[in-house]
Amino acid sequence: MEWIKVSSDAIERVGYDSSARRMYIDFHDSTPQYTYCGVPEQVFRELVNASSVGSYFHRHVRNRYRC
Repeated sequence: MEWIKVSSDAIERVGYDSSARRMYIDFHDSTPQYTYCGVPEQVFRELVNASSVGSYFHRHVRNRYRC
């Protein structure tokens, strides 16, 4: 699995398992790791390359890919 540290006030790092299409997010202020299912790799790439990672997460991931 690939992990990428991101520049965000809320999100510390993002992981992606392409075979399972699962994205994992570690937030700075939370203990549990959040898992998002059925995430296309393009969404993962766009998230980690977004000018505002937190804004992209809220608009395109948060309520769309719950497991």
